[in-house]
Amino acid sequence: MRHLLSATTGLAVLLAAGPALANRVFVTNERSNDVTVLDGETFEVIGTYPVGNRPRGITISPDGTELYVCASDDNLVRVFDPNTMEELHTLPSGPDPELFVLHPSGNPLFIANEDDNIVTVVDTQTHQVLAEVPVGVEPEGMGVSPDGAFVINTSETTNMAHFIDTSTYEIVANVLVDSRPRFAQYTADGSKLYVTSEIGGTVSVIDPETRTITKKISFEIPGVLPEAIQPVGARVTSDGTKLFVALGPANRVAVIDAATDEVIDYLLVGQRVWQLAFSPDEKYLYTTNGNSNDVSIIDVAANEVVRSVPVGQQPWGVVVAPD
Repeated sequence: MRHLLSATTGLAVLLAAGPALANRVFVTNERSNDVTVLDGETFEVIGTYPVGNRPRGITISPDGTELYVCASDDNLVRVFDPNTMEELHTLPSGPDPELFVLHPSGNPLFIANEDDNIVTVVDTQTHQVLAEVPVGVEPEGMGVSPDGAFVINTSETTNMAHFIDTSTYEIVANVLVDSRPRFAQYTADGSKLYVTSEIGGTVSVIDPETRTITKKISFEIPGVLPEAIQPVGARVTSDGTKLFVALGPANRVAVIDAATDEVIDYLLVGQRVWQLAFSPDEKYLYTTNGNSNDVSIIDVAANEVVRSVPVGQQPWGVVVAPD
């Protein structure tokens, strides 16, 4: 699978010859086994490319030269040139990689392996496994502190956020959160850690210094059953003013005042909203809507959904190329 062809004739050439990579949006489609690429200026689909079996987690190197895709049913990470979508190489992983996070330096890569209850640490340059860190049952969510000192893994069945020291690859703390934690997100200044709990229906606000929960954010949406409100993906603006939380089958994104951690709005998006990503200037937020097979685009300043773009089958992850 070293040379993957685009699904539409000539699109690889278009990518290579087109404008700068910055602001391109990459969406994994877990059921159609491909990535849809959007132009972040026009919101038009540039192309769709096969990337292996059941792609879910996706991220990009800080310099924008390598696109990483969790090919969950292939039990490895596939690495692509984001300009051409040609596969460059693969990285080893344990079984069923679902989500991962890059160290802020771009190396190493920390991979949650759901079926093996480990976090696999892989050197992105040598392609070697550096460590396998035993964690709780069904690890999924991954986050990293802004200074790169700690990686957070959330275990869905153990209901914990595990603090992993990136210098020793050892767990140094465990924080019990509500049922089925899905995602971990630090503020840019490192002062808060948000952990979403899908079945618990909450977001735990954790002080990274004391590793204690300081608050739990809950949600109420008129006309929506409480069991349908399932917090999953989360992103916070770099200035620390707004937190956005995808609420799964509630088909809403919650907007939260990150100074007070109070909900200020709910935005109606597509069906089963899952993961989120900002544009480089944070003007827009992209959401993957797994059951409606589209991406919603939110104007961050206005708290308004401005566009819906059809993509592949069951979109799951999303990342935007850096400036």
